[in-house]
Amino acid sequence: MLRIAIPNKGSLSGPASEMLHEAGYQQRKESKELRLVDPGNEVEFFYLRPRDIAIYVSSGRLDIGITGRDLLLDSGAEAEEILQLGFARSTFRYATKPGTATSVKDFGGMTVATSYEGIVAQHLAEEGIDAAVVHLDGAVETAIELGVAQVIADVVETGTSLRNAGLEVIGEPIMKSEAVVIRRTGVSADEAVDPKVSQFLRRLQGVLVARSYVMMDYDCRAEHLEAAVALTPGLESPTISPLHNEGWVAVRSMVPAKESQRVMDDLYELGARAILTTAIHACRL
Repeated sequence: MLRIAIPNKGSLSGPASEMLHEAGYQQRKESKELRLVDPGNEVEFFYLRPRDIAIYVSSGRLDIGITGRDLLLDSGAEAEEILQLGFARSTFRYATKPGTATSVKDFGGMTVATSYEGIVAQHLAEEGIDAAVVHLDGAVETAIELGVAQVIADVVETGTSLRNAGLEVIGEPIMKSEAVVIRRTGVSADEAVDPKVSQFLRRLQGVLVARSYVMMDYDCRAEHLEAAVALTPGLESPTISPLHNEGWVAVRSMVPAKESQRVMDDLYELGARAILTTAIHACRL
């Protein structure tokens, strides 16, 4: 039975369970559940602190897990990402009070406060900066005001909370993170092609594709078909069917969801009619 670690709380938990549900796996009904067995899919889920997941996976006690790239790298665990999941995206950056520094090179001799000391210490070392790193659990913006540090390193989305604290972002992003599937580093050749792991990854990849595309159907005149197909080429090619009315065909094709409205406008201008889109709930490519 495949043993999988899932975040039990935080910004990773809900989207991870939702994706797994879309992929056909049972998920817990109560947040207090720490373990769930899905016998039909031969999977056992363990709901763990997101920060601990990489440690459990690297130990070999669990086969794979879902966590954030930032948490994986910060843990220092012997684990690697094998699939990007596209949610819980974030950017990790330095910030300080205006006038304190103009670049990371100015951090020498300063103290940096962060909840991700592993990532920050490694980045400073790579940049050749001799700075102290102090670990804080959350709300690192106040570290500068209270004199604990001169610089902070934290997740930045809009930057509003930093500006409200009187801080400014310094330098380029340290890293960009998102939810990822991880496994132990250095797995054997047999483990690397484990059919249960391969099936799990295919299912999640199917969800990612299903979320990224819509199925588009429309009718168009036969003389406009080539131009219409150029707008909706699909993955291999569209499905074309003749209509009862001579000179008309029906077309079905997968279209990137973010482009669907523009494509519908272009098809309408081309003379296509009865244009509709349908959500895709699952797929295999």
